[in-house]
Amino acid sequence: MVNLSFGIVALGANLPLHGQELRAGLRRTLNILHSEPGITISAVSRFWRTPAIPAGSGPDFVNATATIRTSLRAPELLAALHRIEADFGRDRTTGRWSARVLDLDLIALDDTVLPDAATLQGWIDLPFAEQSRRTPDRLLLPHPRLQDRGFVLAPLAEIAPAWRHPLTGRDVSAMLADLPPAALAGMQPFSMSEDRAFA
Repeated sequence: MVNLSFGIVALGANLPLHGQELRAGLRRTLNILHSEPGITISAVSRFWRTPAIPAGSGPDFVNATATIRTSLRAPELLAALHRIEADFGRDRTTGRWSARVLDLDLIALDDTVLPDAATLQGWIDLPFAEQSRRTPDRLLLPHPRLQDRGFVLAPLAEIAPAWRHPLTGRDVSAMLADLPPAALAGMQPFSMSEDRAFA
């Protein structure tokens, strides 16, 4: 019997693909992700309208989070996410804060800490001013900016509020409650009657 891991994936876009509305593009992404060998989506948040970071750097994003069950190891899962991005025309050479047709981030996989606790903690503690100048040269898990990002935590709280960060021990609800108001400024969920991220 294959052991399945629990994973968290964050999705976002602020540029339309071939004129397609952003939410339609993310729904298509979710269906593609769900059909990937070794990946099954188990839950998806609502879509959220989110200002670009830093302020004024581009159009508003549409964001969501998904929880998955997967037989893939972390590097294989990340490679699958990057392949889907590339198929959508994502150009990863345009910079960390650039506008994009699709952004797929591997947020966590079970209680995996990569590459090790000390290295991950160093990236977690990295000042904001350094984040735009330094890029990790390896996979970091959980995502080192997870606890800072309202556009990840607010959707994630809808589907996995009790998930605990394996390094800090804090759950999603606590991390969300700790965010300063600025981290959630301008964010707004689409109502359930307007849309659901995955059907």
